[in-house]
Amino acid sequence: MEALSTIRPSLDGNHFDVVVIGGGISGVAIARECAQSGKRALLLEQNDFASGTTSRSTRIIHGGLRYLEHGELGLVRESLKEREQLLRQQPHLVRPMQFLLALKPGLRHSALAIRAGLWLYKALGGQHGHTSDSKSDCRLLEEQLDHGVAFSTFCYEDAQCEFPELLVAEWLTDALQLGCVARNHARVLDLKVEDGRAHSVVFRDQLDGSEQTVEASWIINATGPWCDHVCRQFPLRDAQRLVGGIRGSHIVLPAVAGMPRSAVYTEAADHRPFFVIPWNGQLLVGSTEVADDTEPGETKPSDTEIDYLLSSLTSFFPHQHFTRSDIRYAFAGVRPLPYSPYKTPDAITRRHFLHDHSEEGAAGLISVIGGKLTTAASLARQCARKIGAYRECAGTLQIALAPLDGVETTLRQWSRHIALFAGISESAARALAEWHGRRALVIARLAARAEQYRAPLCPHTVHMVAEAVVAFASQQAVTLGDALLRRAPAALGACWSEECSAEAAHKIGEVMGWTTAATEKALEDFEEERTKFLNPSPGGRPLAGPTRPGMGKCAA
Repeated sequence: MEALSTIRPSLDGNHFDVVVIGGGISGVAIARECAQSGKRALLLEQNDFASGTTSRSTRIIHGGLRYLEHGELGLVRESLKEREQLLRQQPHLVRPMQFLLALKPGLRHSALAIRAGLWLYKALGGQHGHTSDSKSDCRLLEEQLDHGVAFSTFCYEDAQCEFPELLVAEWLTDALQLGCVARNHARVLDLKVEDGRAHSVVFRDQLDGSEQTVEASWIINATGPWCDHVCRQFPLRDAQRLVGGIRGSHIVLPAVAGMPRSAVYTEAADHRPFFVIPWNGQLLVGSTEVADDTEPGETKPSDTEIDYLLSSLTSFFPHQHFTRSDIRYAFAGVRPLPYSPYKTPDAITRRHFLHDHSEEGAAGLISVIGGKLTTAASLARQCARKIGAYRECAGTLQIALAPLDGVETTLRQWSRHIALFAGISESAARALAEWHGRRALVIARLAARAEQYRAPLCPHTVHMVAEAVVAFASQQAVTLGDALLRRAPAALGACWSEECSAEAAHKIGEVMGWTTAATEKALEDFEEERTKFLNPSPGGRPLAGPTRPGMGKCAA
């Protein structure tokens, strides 16, 4: 890999209290927790932070309403507690969202049982009631649903994290400030074991090709669906399979006029959970549950899954006439669920577990099984306790902009301050505040220096070149994909195209001082990564206006 940033100093021969392998939300949360507890931590990620399952999820922070059906009350309680923590500590990234539950006749549970379940869900989560728009949104939903079917509709609350990539970036910055060392684009090659204890990790820095060995008191395998792939590289005795990958695929369509502003949760014909969620100025539709034992980084939606999602969507909203040409993107991720060969995917627990490899001749090595966005911080605390790196009095980092009930007011005030400071529009300042929270001021300082930093990344966005520059300077971005898909994810926007990629690459390359050849290579690599991740379809080209009645225009 040709690096766009400064080559990193070697870590060869260093000793760490804990080495965390895997830079998804679980791995970053664990490294952050260990660093907060005063441990010297190293975080290794083979690609980029949050580039795996974290960025391929349904992007909701929820207690797991469906888990009540399987009697996992403890998991629901834990998830709802963590949801409330995230709403208060990262209110600019995790926002309350109203959900509309729409179920067809012939329910497996009576309406009374569903209402009782929703009451329990609300009681466990400490929710404060629905917004005043809930009734109007229910009416709007009923107008869009198949008029030949008498749906039952219910309202409840959960939350959305539109960009878990940004949550990971924020937690990573916390960890770095606390002394954690992090290396993305660093592939673990081997584990050294002596006298039945794991004591060293060998990895390759993919920026310069060097192989480095670091010693560690504890090693955490938090690689998600790669868990068994990593374990097979290690000298483990009688190792058992830990993870059974379940692929979840999604499609993204342009926003449609007349659709509810709330998220819609329903069941497909095969009783799988099915979501239609307003996301990033678009509609996110998913997901599927398909066994997947392939290399997780190569997973993609099958034609069968895309047809399933589209036909399910059309069956609920027949008046919209969705077709394949409407699909902008289709992406898939592999859920790292516990290996359960005799269970159906929906019956497999969503709890996380810590597997100690002591009996396999590698004491000091812990593998994380499971894990999800909502409970990543809880998993991190549990892992830290396991290795003696958690202090009950440590608490958690408080970086909230404001209490939950004052988020909008505080965001407006913060946006005005940033706009005046940087000499940018309030809409651009608001975009900075929503994505970067308090750290938006760092970007604003850079934007205030020159017009080239304040320039939009492409004509369709208010997000600026300065955001990408800060990503390279202080957030460990190495490639354009690191910057534009995960630190300043403008490339996930409703109007992004190859032309936008080219414009952003040349603007960033100019201020970063890249050569023309380096910029062109960075652009080529970025488009390859974007295509592999999002699988853009012919319907994914930028929209100059509605492609058919009801389709929304580009978000400026």
